[in-house]
Amino acid sequence: MQAELIFNRLWKDYTGQNPSVQAIYDLFVSRGETVANDHIAFRTFDDPRIGIEVLAKVFVDAGYTYKGDYHFESKHLYAKHYEMEGQPRVFISQLITADFSPFLQKTVKSLVDSIPDNLLGSNELIYSGNVWGQPSYEVYEELRKESEYAAWLYVNGFCANHFTVSVNHLKSLPSLEAVNELLKESGFRLNDSGGEIKGTPAELLEQSSIRSEMIQVNFSDGLYEIPGCYYEFARRYPDADGKLYSGFIAKSADKIFESTDKVENS
Repeated sequence: MQAELIFNRLWKDYTGQNPSVQAIYDLFVSRGETVANDHIAFRTFDDPRIGIEVLAKVFVDAGYTYKGDYHFESKHLYAKHYEMEGQPRVFISQLITADFSPFLQKTVKSLVDSIPDNLLGSNELIYSGNVWGQPSYEVYEELRKESEYAAWLYVNGFCANHFTVSVNHLKSLPSLEAVNELLKESGFRLNDSGGEIKGTPAELLEQSSIRSEMIQVNFSDGLYEIPGCYYEFARRYPDADGKLYSGFIAKSADKIFESTDKVENS
């Protein structure tokens, strides 16, 4: 499957579940912008049946290659990123389950055990969403006590966690500050953990994001509103050789992960 087809399918599911993303995209287009995607991200657990390499396979098959890896000690996450000429970067992270309680580890194993074998070995996995059945809000809240990441993945499953607007490609909004102001003026709430802008020109990458869309989920024990997906914005700077930096900054991404944290009274 060609990369364009993969991204088109992921975008359709992503915007269908998160209307604010489409609204922001349309806002940029209404200003005459052509929106380019800097990167897309996925989340998973470190079970070898659904780990990073498993989710990356559909992209590797399309021509992507591994470019770098990242460690997030406070979030207990490990990630890799992949690139292909002329296509958005792909960032895939996984939760290091051994760092958590027996409850979390047992829950994750049970979830993965419930996935049909034919899906585990298929490139369809990244499109499949929640493949382990109707979630329990009680379990969701127990997972949240240990890891917002785990709780989010338990409910949302396999999907694009976020797409990212390349600020470098915007003509009427020359800076991330200008993008953020437009978003706030339009009623969108930014993730301000660690500041609205993560990273600096000196680090060659600046990032910001909106807070996740709140979605209603029919849990086995009731209907509750929880965070869905979010939209990110990135501006890259040239290195000493004049080439745009193409990697990621772990300490910045650490705060971007919090875009899906459940913020009370929000």
